[in-house]
Amino acid sequence: MSRDLEGARILVVGATGGLGRAVSLELASRGAVLALAGRSRERLAEQSILNVVQLELDLLVPDAPAAVVRAARDRLGGLDGVICLAGAVAFGPLAETPRAVVEEIVALDLTLPLLLAQAAIPVLEPGGFVANASGIVAEMPTAGIVAYSAAKAGVSAGFRALAREVRPRKISVIDLRPPHTETGLAERPLHGTAPRMPAGLEPADVARRIVEAIAADEREVAAASFTT
Repeated sequence: MSRDLEGARILVVGATGGLGRAVSLELASRGAVLALAGRSRERLAEQSILNVVQLELDLLVPDAPAAVVRAARDRLGGLDGVICLAGAVAFGPLAETPRAVVEEIVALDLTLPLLLAQAAIPVLEPGGFVANASGIVAEMPTAGIVAYSAAKAGVSAGFRALAREVRPRKISVIDLRPPHTETGLAERPLHGTAPRMPAGLEPADVARRIVEAIAADEREVAAASFTT
């Protein structure tokens, strides 16, 4: 099965991040009609995409996932897809990580994508999709980012289970697991300092692979498939 993205109405959550911006540009280049959601009105306004709906929201507000899905559907006149590219990271031993940071990591990297999917499934058009970037740590849990690894592995498992659950609805659930990408996330940790890491992939290259996977209706995009 393939999916035509020309005219597809898609909500991108986390659209102001490095990967979110790149995915939004790639979708727009293929004719998708977008609602872009993020925390910063100023950074949303910087997006160099014409004729998009901009939705400012605080992702940690309890009803934000359902509210942004409703707003996107209403403003776009329907909804064909939702992509979650929001998230946060913290570095350092778990024993030295403040509880509030652990809770925020879980809220943004695990709970948020699940609640977005929960809100989207009843309103997506037939043939629609929900996608989330769980990342390579879902395959390779890593010391020094324990909470992040746990949240990403959990949401990856959840999305793969959800894919089977919603199959009768003719909705696709896509688990994206890109390797380390130069999005700038590691430079904005909630706690700690990022260790020295080799250069990551370019966001534009990762975005192209993500959008190709959505167009091809792939359900799992493993880390290795981003570099082959």
